[in-house]
Amino acid sequence: MYAAFMAVGWLASRKARDGTAADLIVAGRTMPLWIAALTMTATWVDGGYLLGTTEGAYKSSIQLGIQGGLCFGISLILGGVFFAGVMRRLGFTTLIDPFEARFGKRWAAVLFLPALASELFWSAELLVAIGSTFGVLLGMDLTSAILLSAIVTTAYTVLGGMWSVAYTDVFQLALVAIGLAAALPFVLQGAGGVQHAWSTYLAARPDGGGIMPPLHAGGALWTRASVTGWWDVSLMLIFGGIPWNCYFQRVLSCRTPRDASRMSALAGVLTIVLTVPPLLMGVAAFAYPWPADLVSRLQAAPSEAMPLLFAKAVPASIGLLGLAAIIGAVTSSFSSSILSAGSMLSWNCLKRLVWPSLSVVQMSRVIRSSILLFGALATVLALKVQSVQALWFFTSDLVFVLLFPQLLSALFDTKANRTGSIVAFAVSLFLRVGGGEPLLGLPAFIPYPETVPFRTLAAGAGLLLLPLVSRATARWDAPQPLRNVVAAEAA
Repeated sequence: MYAAFMAVGWLASRKARDGTAADLIVAGRTMPLWIAALTMTATWVDGGYLLGTTEGAYKSSIQLGIQGGLCFGISLILGGVFFAGVMRRLGFTTLIDPFEARFGKRWAAVLFLPALASELFWSAELLVAIGSTFGVLLGMDLTSAILLSAIVTTAYTVLGGMWSVAYTDVFQLALVAIGLAAALPFVLQGAGGVQHAWSTYLAARPDGGGIMPPLHAGGALWTRASVTGWWDVSLMLIFGGIPWNCYFQRVLSCRTPRDASRMSALAGVLTIVLTVPPLLMGVAAFAYPWPADLVSRLQAAPSEAMPLLFAKAVPASIGLLGLAAIIGAVTSSFSSSILSAGSMLSWNCLKRLVWPSLSVVQMSRVIRSSILLFGALATVLALKVQSVQALWFFTSDLVFVLLFPQLLSALFDTKANRTGSIVAFAVSLFLRVGGGEPLLGLPAFIPYPETVPFRTLAAGAGLLLLPLVSRATARWDAPQPLRNVVAAEAA
């Protein structure tokens, strides 16, 4: 299967013969709608999406299981309606370009940092997920699984950039669909059928069978704090899912602004639809007659619910298809993430800020070297850092809090200026870090009540302050018009 990934990536790399920045980063802006929609779906349907949906339904509720897929799907639909067409029409190359056009190169380099950190930690978390899955299904040690996945995926990404990533994404998404479709009937049969599994689930969790939590607290599961937390995280996933460069790479690879909007909306629908199989597996895992030793194992590590179903509840050949589904989901997202991080570093920092005179050949080498660099860094993090997942959650949080207000204002507020951007960034960062982060052991120094959605509060402060401060300081910090940076300089 990994050899097939390499073959598809190599064949696709021939579409990037010129090796220009546009070829490697945004596929020459000639990607067909259907390929763009499928590569976008494959990027968002990652290992955490599959394993996390099953885990959430198994250990808690349907609301927690479906939260990620539903919110990311809504995020893609909203991105298509409001952001994709504008970004493609202005001809940008990365997420950071509108920040540079509106706020200047140096401040854009600061805004680039949370975007870069999120991509890097997401890449590392994906490798840990695939390593754990290999361990459950094949008994392979974590280091070998991580190195195999990282080397193959980085290699074909370096070969052809966006074209190689897109075509392998389509192949890998097909593996996801085939693997889940083949395994699901066996899993449900082992749990006594759909009706038995569902009735068993509802009998144990009568308040955990809905799509969304109740608006008012009630029952054992939905306290006031848990309802507030669910909506706070959901808003973070919906609006924080937009300001990612790996999303805008696909938007900017489309042929026209209309295609970019349609691609994003279609990918959103597919992302929501693909929550159904892993969600049903979570319900089936709850009703499945596990041996006593596996019950205690699942209680300690509920994230292993899907891999254990593939290992124990289906025939061996079907289990391998399930493994292929997880591998396809993880590698498609890993390649997208390291390409995204390498593109931002090479384009927005090295080309735009440090070394403007880079030739086409030099730029091609810089992009490929950046992809190699981030592939290696993600591998080291996956092997050495135990809190990769916690770091990814926190940096994803920061993307919502810090970058969504900046992107919204940069694209749609003609009065936004650098001073407003700096103040909004600083205040939002202070309010978010003040809430602490238990996953990283960061203590809270702002005593937020449990019922205050402090992530949304921090992002809301940035949304409010950026336009207010920009207008108050317009006399001595004139707003810059939003325009295509490269086209403007060429003119």
